[in-house]
Amino acid sequence: MALEKPSSFNSKKILLVSSGQPSLNPRLVKEADVLAGSGYEVTVLYAYWNDWGTRYDQQLLSGKKWKAIRVGGDPDQQPFTWLISRLILKIAKFIVQKAGGYKYFGALAISRSSYFLIRGAKKYEADLYIAHNLGALPAVVKTAALYKKPCGFDAEDFHRQEITDDINSFHFKICSYLEDKYLPLVNYMSAASPLIAGCYAKLYKIEVTTLLNVFPATSLQPAISNDKSMPLKLFWFSQTIGPNRGLEDIIEAMQFLQGTAFELHLLGEADRGIKNIFKMRLKDKSSTLHFHEPIPSDKIIEFAAQFDIGLALETEVPFNRDICLTNKIFTYIQAGLAVIASNTTAQTELLERYPSIGKLYKRHNMQSFADALLYYLQNREELFETRNTALKIAHNELNWENESQKFLTLVKKTLSKT
Repeated sequence: MALEKPSSFNSKKILLVSSGQPSLNPRLVKEADVLAGSGYEVTVLYAYWNDWGTRYDQQLLSGKKWKAIRVGGDPDQQPFTWLISRLILKIAKFIVQKAGGYKYFGALAISRSSYFLIRGAKKYEADLYIAHNLGALPAVVKTAALYKKPCGFDAEDFHRQEITDDINSFHFKICSYLEDKYLPLVNYMSAASPLIAGCYAKLYKIEVTTLLNVFPATSLQPAISNDKSMPLKLFWFSQTIGPNRGLEDIIEAMQFLQGTAFELHLLGEADRGIKNIFKMRLKDKSSTLHFHEPIPSDKIIEFAAQFDIGLALETEVPFNRDICLTNKIFTYIQAGLAVIASNTTAQTELLERYPSIGKLYKRHNMQSFADALLYYLQNREELFETRNTALKIAHNELNWENESQKFLTLVKKTLSKT
């Protein structure tokens, strides 16, 4: 689908702000791409998060039509600024936690780069400011007010319950404070799932647009095989491989199918200790466990296409995990994989709408998980059809070409009011 270039807005400047890195935030990159492709002058202000993300940023940013500026330092090239940013965060958190100084220090206590994002954003006069996580929200709202311009916020998660449901925790208190202070001041808000959108809409009595975590439709045609002699290849990915991510469930479920050959492939950063723990838990030697180092986010769909089943292992705790729709499940669909998903509220709604893309299993019920695996193992023809159907749905419905039009409509509507 060709992007419409809005001639009346071609001179408009848009600043997107994130406390993370472009290579670790596909939603940010997709928005920057579609804006630049539609004729806007786009700048991204971001901060260092980790080393491998920095390596992939260099590859990613070299081919973009938009400008990217990093602030807040890093451990190698700008260690002094990095140290100062950590010190500011530590002091701000101490004051807020010990003295309740939310009014003056709350905006600095949410992320390491907050102070530098605020300072950096104020140097850039734009026509629209967009924050892409809670650490960037104060910078965007403050700068928009300074220049009397509109701003927006994209909620990939329900932030106050993103890490814990404990209302007495510092995370819940600081996130609630920042959301209550700044979200009523944004001119538009988007969210990554209908349920997250609903939560924010109810809290603040505002309209929240759902922009799913989908990707651009590709011409990818993976080699889908229904060869019954081959082991089923299972795939899961994240930035980090670790405990309490649902991986224990799949390894335990595989024990219910002793003597049945599976390949479990995990993509992400994992230390040696985690690798050893998971390998020890996989006692059935007929199945194999494979670890893969992180790769650029725009390469994951192509990488995933070599597998059979994508695993969406979300939990119900904290609350955000129950209502989110991550980029995992949409990556699997885009790559032409069958999906086996835990029955969180959000994933249940998605698979009820698209039942032909895979199966749900009951959380904490390993027999239910094992039954889903066994079904596809014994019904290769249906697995073959499920994978083909997933591809068709991705190409026709669940893709960024469709979601981006909603995003551009939001941007045009917001700018038209200025």
